[in-house]
Amino acid sequence: MTARTSVPDPLLLLPLRQRIVERSLGVRALHLHRAGHAEVSHRFVDDTPENLWSISKTVTALAVGIAQAEGLLDLEDLVSEHLPAPEGGFGTGWDQVRLRHLLSMTSTSPILAFLDEEREHADLTGLILSTDLQGTPGERWEYSNGSILLASRVITECTGQSMRDWLMPRLFEPLGILNPQWFTTRDGLTWGATGLHLKSGQLARIGRLLLQRGQWEGEQLVPAEWIDLMHAPQTWVATGDVEPESAGYGLGVWRCTPAGAWRADGAYGQFLLVLPEQEAVLTVTSHLEGTPGAEIMRAVWEELLPLL
Repeated sequence: MTARTSVPDPLLLLPLRQRIVERSLGVRALHLHRAGHAEVSHRFVDDTPENLWSISKTVTALAVGIAQAEGLLDLEDLVSEHLPAPEGGFGTGWDQVRLRHLLSMTSTSPILAFLDEEREHADLTGLILSTDLQGTPGERWEYSNGSILLASRVITECTGQSMRDWLMPRLFEPLGILNPQWFTTRDGLTWGATGLHLKSGQLARIGRLLLQRGQWEGEQLVPAEWIDLMHAPQTWVATGDVEPESAGYGLGVWRCTPAGAWRADGAYGQFLLVLPEQEAVLTVTSHLEGTPGAEIMRAVWEELLPLL
């Protein structure tokens, strides 16, 4: 058992809050959960639904894990086994792409779904699948919204529902999240890669789910083995990023620099910082522009982590 600090729980966030204000880090809310302790939170602004940006990718990875447990798919399945061939056929290399490559962003597809003409395409799935790969799947990492969108599309093909709707009774409703909004593509697919909107308190429940290896109030919503695999040592892919906090990517999650720590991560400073050694998870929602989000993490490591 990790040794506990003598700092009273209500005071734990004070040094971090002070640094956030002094350095204008744009944080909107903090929510700390520790096993065996009362939860501690602080909001700098009203708690309204926020775009979680790429934390959406982590939720998509959870969906794939649930679908695998239900026997609908397997992480090692070929994408071409689940998705119909686009008009004109699959692009070169797509016969080698597995679901693992989508979640780890190693497909080498050049359609990253960041450009306006890609995001607004009437058949973005078809555009991705018909475009030749730029390498051998698994050989390199490149940040991609397109890959995670395809994972969402696979869920839809397997279930006949949008991923958001399919997740309602399996994930959102058990967590008390009753009407989450999630952006869709022009053809009605849950975006998967971005666009999930939640309040900070709702997001904190997903953070607690990650810390508890998929369990929520006695119910196993996501297999524990899947949560472990998302951040297992053999799962991490080197990104080549010079920022130490961005050097390793798993299945919809990032490796953090403190021992054992990992996270869900969205643009402008949205974080679920999972700290297994401290039996804790910190939820952060922010709107930070012009400064790397890693500065928020470094504030957490220096101002909060020593107190846990």
